[in-house]
Amino acid sequence: MKNMAVYCGAYAGADQRFTQAAQALGQWLVAHDYALVYGGGGVGLMHEIATSVLAAGGTVTGIMPENLVARGAAMPGLTHFETVPDMAVRKARMLALADVCVALPGGVGTLEEISEAFSWARVGDNASPCIFFNVNGYYDRLAAFFDQMVMDGFLSAADRSKVLFTSDFNEMAQFIAEYQPPKVRQYHQHH
Repeated sequence: MKNMAVYCGAYAGADQRFTQAAQALGQWLVAHDYALVYGGGGVGLMHEIATSVLAAGGTVTGIMPENLVARGAAMPGLTHFETVPDMAVRKARMLALADVCVALPGGVGTLEEISEAFSWARVGDNASPCIFFNVNGYYDRLAAFFDQMVMDGFLSAADRSKVLFTSDFNEMAQFIAEYQPPKVRQYHQHH
């Protein structure tokens, strides 16, 4: 079984479509033989996707730093639960387990996690495809900003093509099936 790391908000968001998308992604990943790896939380979109996966008979691994566990953030009833020392270890552990990295809508933490996964792919430390699950255009401005990075010479067009913005499951499945990790850049310094 493959693992899908899903990064998402500890809030549900203002639009019911975010909740529906989290539930639909949970059902889809179980139907396509993925286990869910996520942050282990019992609130917001984290709760929605974990509940959805478990209800569909799937497997859920939650990974949470000690300080959040201590504050009662952990969701009970998960298939597997790992407590780790801090956020950095949590992110590294999720990436190590992941075959695919997907970001549902979320806040700064979600953005940081999927950005790290994508940036690590570019230096050869993450072979998994990165996908922004772009519910209701939530990530449109970020997609445009990535295009800006290409225009302004900070991101290659080839690497820009290695990250997908979509809310279409068929498009997502095709991207995963055809994904080849970015070619790792060789550095030639000018002296």
